[in-house]
Amino acid sequence: MTKNYVEAIILAGGKGTRLKSILDDRPKPMAIIEGKPFIEWVLFMLRHQGIQRAIICTGYLGEIIECHLGNGRHIGMKIAYARDPFPLGTGGAVRNALDKTDSTSLLVINGDTYFHPNISNILKTHFERTARVSLSLVRVDDSSRYGSVKINKDGEVMAFVEKSPRKESGLINAGIYIMERNVVNEIPEGAMISLEREILPNLIGKGLYGVSCEGPFVDIGVPESINEAGTILKEEFEYLLQEVNL
Repeated sequence: MTKNYVEAIILAGGKGTRLKSILDDRPKPMAIIEGKPFIEWVLFMLRHQGIQRAIICTGYLGEIIECHLGNGRHIGMKIAYARDPFPLGTGGAVRNALDKTDSTSLLVINGDTYFHPNISNILKTHFERTARVSLSLVRVDDSSRYGSVKINKDGEVMAFVEKSPRKESGLINAGIYIMERNVVNEIPEGAMISLEREILPNLIGKGLYGVSCEGPFVDIGVPESINEAGTILKEEFEYLLQEVNL
Protein backbone atom coordinates (compact mmCIF):
# COMPACT_ATOMS: atom_id res chain seq x y z
CA MET A 1 0.00 0.00 0.00
CA THR A 2 1.51 3.31 -1.08
CA LYS A 3 1.74 6.39 1.08
CA ASN A 4 -0.64 8.27 -1.23
CA TYR A 5 -3.34 5.59 -1.03
CA VAL A 6 -6.30 6.88 0.97
CA GLU A 7 -9.74 5.56 1.66
CA ALA A 8 -12.67 7.92 2.04
CA ILE A 9 -14.97 8.09 5.05
CA ILE A 10 -18.21 9.87 4.14
CA LEU A 11 -20.37 11.28 6.93
CA ALA A 12 -23.98 10.59 5.98
CA GLY A 13 -25.78 9.88 9.25
CA GLY A 14 -27.41 13.21 10.11
CA LYS A 15 -31.18 13.76 10.28
CA GLY A 16 -31.22 17.01 8.32
CA THR A 17 -33.86 18.60 10.55
CA ARG A 18 -33.65 21.93 8.70
CA LEU A 19 -34.76 20.12 5.51
CA LYS A 20 -37.71 18.33 7.10
CA SER A 21 -40.22 20.49 5.22
CA ILE A 22 -39.00 19.16 1.86
CA LEU A 23 -37.21 15.95 2.82
CA ASP A 24 -38.98 13.86 5.46
CA ASP A 25 -38.77 10.40 3.87
CA ARG A 26 -35.02 10.01 3.37
CA PRO A 27 -31.67 11.04 4.86
CA LYS A 28 -30.24 14.36 3.75
CA PRO A 29 -27.50 12.94 1.44
CA MET A 30 -30.27 11.20 -0.55
CA ALA A 31 -31.88 14.51 -1.58
CA ILE A 32 -32.45 14.35 -5.32
CA ILE A 33 -30.35 16.94 -7.15
CA GLU A 34 -30.42 17.02 -10.94
CA GLY A 35 -31.95 13.57 -11.06
CA LYS A 36 -29.55 11.80 -8.69
CA PRO A 37 -29.13 11.54 -4.93
CA PHE A 38 -26.69 14.17 -3.73
CA ILE A 39 -24.30 11.58 -2.30
CA GLU A 40 -23.83 10.09 -5.77
CA TRP A 41 -22.41 13.38 -7.03
CA VAL A 42 -19.98 13.38 -4.10
CA LEU A 43 -18.93 9.82 -4.95
CA PHE A 44 -18.49 10.65 -8.64
CA MET A 45 -16.22 13.54 -7.66
CA LEU A 46 -14.12 11.18 -5.52
CA ARG A 47 -13.96 8.53 -8.21
CA HIS A 48 -12.85 11.13 -10.76
CA GLN A 49 -9.92 11.95 -8.48
CA GLY A 50 -8.80 8.36 -8.09
CA ILE A 51 -10.41 7.38 -4.79
CA GLN A 52 -11.14 3.65 -5.07
CA ARG A 53 -12.93 2.82 -1.83
CA ALA A 54 -15.32 4.63 0.51
CA ILE A 55 -16.85 3.79 3.86
CA ILE A 56 -20.17 5.56 4.32
CA CYS A 57 -21.18 6.39 7.89
CA THR A 58 -24.94 5.92 8.09
CA GLY A 59 -27.44 6.54 10.84
CA TYR A 60 -30.90 8.03 10.36
CA LEU A 61 -32.69 6.01 7.63
CA GLY A 62 -29.30 4.61 6.68
CA GLU A 63 -30.87 1.57 5.07
CA ILE A 64 -32.07 3.81 2.24
CA ILE A 65 -28.49 4.80 1.40
CA GLU A 66 -27.23 1.24 1.74
CA CYS A 67 -30.00 -0.18 -0.45
CA HIS A 68 -29.50 2.43 -3.16
CA LEU A 69 -25.70 2.39 -3.39
CA GLY A 70 -25.06 -1.26 -2.55
CA ASN A 71 -21.43 -2.25 -3.02
CA GLY A 72 -20.80 0.74 -5.29
CA ARG A 73 -20.56 -1.19 -8.55
CA HIS A 74 -22.69 1.28 -10.52
CA ILE A 75 -20.55 4.14 -9.18
CA GLY A 76 -17.29 2.42 -10.10
CA MET A 77 -16.01 2.32 -6.51
CA LYS A 78 -15.95 -0.16 -3.66
CA ILE A 79 -18.36 0.92 -0.93
CA ALA A 80 -18.75 -0.38 2.63
CA TYR A 81 -20.85 0.94 5.50
CA ALA A 82 -20.44 1.78 9.17
CA ARG A 83 -23.87 2.15 10.80
CA ASP A 84 -23.95 4.25 13.98
CA PRO A 85 -25.64 2.20 16.73
CA PHE A 86 -26.96 5.51 18.12
CA PRO A 87 -26.18 9.16 17.22
CA LEU A 88 -22.40 9.48 17.57
CA GLY A 89 -21.79 12.93 16.11
CA THR A 90 -19.29 13.45 13.30
CA GLY A 91 -16.26 12.54 15.40
CA GLY A 92 -17.84 9.43 16.86
CA ALA A 93 -18.97 8.31 13.40
CA VAL A 94 -15.44 8.60 11.99
CA ARG A 95 -14.12 6.56 14.92
CA ASN A 96 -16.85 3.96 14.38
CA ALA A 97 -15.73 3.54 10.75
CA LEU A 98 -12.02 3.16 11.53
CA ASP A 99 -12.01 -0.64 11.78
CA LYS A 100 -13.38 -0.88 8.24
CA THR A 101 -10.39 0.99 6.80
CA ASP A 102 -6.81 0.01 6.04
CA SER A 103 -5.07 3.18 4.85
CA THR A 104 -2.72 5.11 7.13
CA SER A 105 -4.17 8.44 5.99
CA LEU A 106 -7.93 8.89 5.69
CA LEU A 107 -9.99 11.26 3.57
CA VAL A 108 -12.99 12.35 5.66
CA ILE A 109 -15.74 14.18 3.83
CA ASN A 110 -19.16 15.58 4.72
CA GLY A 111 -21.97 13.85 2.86
CA ASP A 112 -24.12 16.99 2.71
CA THR A 113 -21.61 19.37 1.13
CA TYR A 114 -20.10 19.41 -2.34
CA PHE A 115 -16.63 20.75 -2.92
CA HIS A 116 -14.23 19.75 -5.67
CA PRO A 117 -10.67 20.68 -4.72
CA ASN A 118 -7.60 18.93 -6.08
CA ILE A 119 -7.31 16.14 -3.52
CA SER A 120 -3.84 15.15 -4.77
CA ASN A 121 -2.59 18.66 -3.99
CA ILE A 122 -4.12 18.54 -0.50
CA LEU A 123 -2.42 15.20 0.12
CA LYS A 124 0.91 16.52 -1.17
CA THR A 125 0.74 19.54 1.13
CA HIS A 126 -0.39 17.36 4.04
CA PHE A 127 2.63 15.06 3.70
CA GLU A 128 5.10 17.90 3.12
CA ARG A 129 4.00 19.52 6.37
CA THR A 130 3.92 16.20 8.25
CA ALA A 131 0.46 17.30 9.36
CA ARG A 132 -1.75 15.22 11.62
CA VAL A 133 -4.92 16.72 10.14
CA SER A 134 -5.35 18.95 7.10
CA LEU A 135 -8.65 20.63 6.36
CA SER A 136 -9.68 22.08 3.04
CA LEU A 137 -10.60 25.74 3.18
CA VAL A 138 -12.48 27.83 0.65
CA ARG A 139 -12.98 31.59 0.61
CA VAL A 140 -16.60 32.77 0.49
CA ASP A 141 -18.03 36.27 0.29
CA ASP A 142 -20.23 35.70 3.33
CA SER A 143 -18.79 33.49 6.06
CA SER A 144 -21.44 34.44 8.67
CA ARG A 145 -23.48 31.25 8.15
CA TYR A 146 -20.49 28.97 8.66
CA GLY A 147 -17.93 30.66 10.87
CA SER A 148 -14.39 31.11 9.61
CA VAL A 149 -10.94 29.59 10.06
CA LYS A 150 -7.81 31.65 10.74
CA ILE A 151 -4.45 30.32 9.53
CA ASN A 152 -0.93 31.73 9.69
CA LYS A 153 1.47 32.17 6.76
CA ASP A 154 2.55 28.53 7.07
CA GLY A 155 -1.01 27.27 6.88
CA GLU A 156 -1.21 26.29 10.53
CA VAL A 157 -4.70 26.71 11.97
CA MET A 158 -4.68 29.39 14.67
CA ALA A 159 -8.38 29.72 15.49
CA PHE A 160 -11.95 28.81 14.60
CA VAL A 161 -14.21 31.86 14.61
CA GLU A 162 -17.86 31.30 15.54
CA LYS A 163 -20.78 32.23 13.27
CA SER A 164 -21.53 35.93 13.30
CA PRO A 165 -24.45 38.09 12.11
CA ARG A 166 -21.93 40.32 10.36
CA LYS A 167 -21.46 39.40 6.70
CA GLU A 168 -17.86 39.38 5.62
CA SER A 169 -15.48 37.44 3.41
CA GLY A 170 -13.49 34.67 5.01
CA LEU A 171 -12.01 31.19 4.77
CA ILE A 172 -14.45 28.48 5.82
CA ASN A 173 -14.10 24.80 6.51
CA ALA A 174 -15.15 23.09 3.26
CA GLY A 175 -15.78 19.73 4.90
CA ILE A 176 -12.93 17.69 3.41
CA TYR A 177 -10.17 16.49 5.74
CA ILE A 178 -7.04 14.39 5.57
CA MET A 179 -6.68 12.70 8.95
CA GLU A 180 -3.90 10.44 10.09
CA ARG A 181 -5.10 7.12 11.41
CA ASN A 182 -3.52 7.62 14.83
CA VAL A 183 -5.57 10.82 15.30
CA VAL A 184 -8.83 8.98 14.62
CA ASN A 185 -7.75 6.16 16.90
CA GLU A 186 -7.49 8.67 19.77
CA ILE A 187 -11.20 9.53 19.52
CA PRO A 188 -13.07 7.77 22.35
CA GLU A 189 -14.85 4.72 20.97
CA GLY A 190 -18.64 4.73 21.28
CA ALA A 191 -18.77 8.36 22.43
CA MET A 192 -20.95 11.09 20.94
CA ILE A 193 -18.44 13.72 19.90
CA SER A 194 -18.21 16.45 17.28
CA LEU A 195 -15.33 16.64 14.84
CA GLU A 196 -15.88 20.35 14.23
CA ARG A 197 -16.61 21.55 17.78
CA GLU A 198 -14.42 19.24 19.87
CA ILE A 199 -11.79 17.25 17.95
CA LEU A 200 -10.43 19.92 15.59
CA PRO A 201 -10.24 22.82 18.08
CA ASN A 202 -8.30 20.58 20.46
CA LEU A 203 -5.73 19.93 17.72
CA ILE A 204 -4.74 23.61 17.33
CA GLY A 205 -0.98 23.77 17.84
CA LYS A 206 -0.71 19.99 17.49
CA GLY A 207 -0.32 19.45 13.75
CA LEU A 208 -3.58 20.96 12.46
CA TYR A 209 -3.23 22.73 9.10
CA GLY A 210 -5.52 24.33 6.56
CA VAL A 211 -5.14 24.16 2.80
CA SER A 212 -6.77 27.00 0.88
CA CYS A 213 -8.44 25.56 -2.22
CA GLU A 214 -10.34 26.76 -5.26
CA GLY A 215 -13.64 25.40 -6.46
CA PRO A 216 -17.41 25.72 -6.14
CA PHE A 217 -18.82 24.97 -2.69
CA VAL A 218 -22.40 24.15 -1.76
CA ASP A 219 -23.97 23.01 1.50
CA ILE A 220 -27.44 21.45 1.19
CA GLY A 221 -28.19 21.97 4.87
CA VAL A 222 -31.04 24.44 4.26
CA PRO A 223 -33.92 24.36 1.73
CA GLU A 224 -32.77 27.43 -0.20
CA SER A 225 -29.47 25.75 -1.01
CA ILE A 226 -31.08 22.86 -2.93
CA ASN A 227 -31.58 24.89 -6.11
CA GLU A 228 -28.10 26.35 -5.79
CA ALA A 229 -26.72 22.81 -5.53
CA GLY A 230 -28.48 21.80 -8.74
CA THR A 231 -27.05 24.74 -10.66
CA ILE A 232 -23.51 24.12 -9.41
CA LEU A 233 -23.58 20.37 -10.01
CA LYS A 234 -24.98 20.78 -13.51
CA GLU A 235 -22.14 23.14 -14.38
CA GLU A 236 -19.55 20.97 -12.60
CA PHE A 237 -20.42 17.75 -14.33
CA GLU A 238 -20.81 19.07 -17.85
CA TYR A 239 -17.10 18.36 -18.32
CA LEU A 240 -17.19 15.12 -16.32
CA LEU A 241 -20.17 13.47 -18.00
CA GLN A 242 -18.11 11.32 -20.34
CA GLU A 243 -15.48 10.42 -17.76
CA VAL A 244 -17.91 9.11 -15.14
CA ASN A 245 -20.37 7.68 -17.69
CA LEU A 246 -23.39 9.43 -16.21
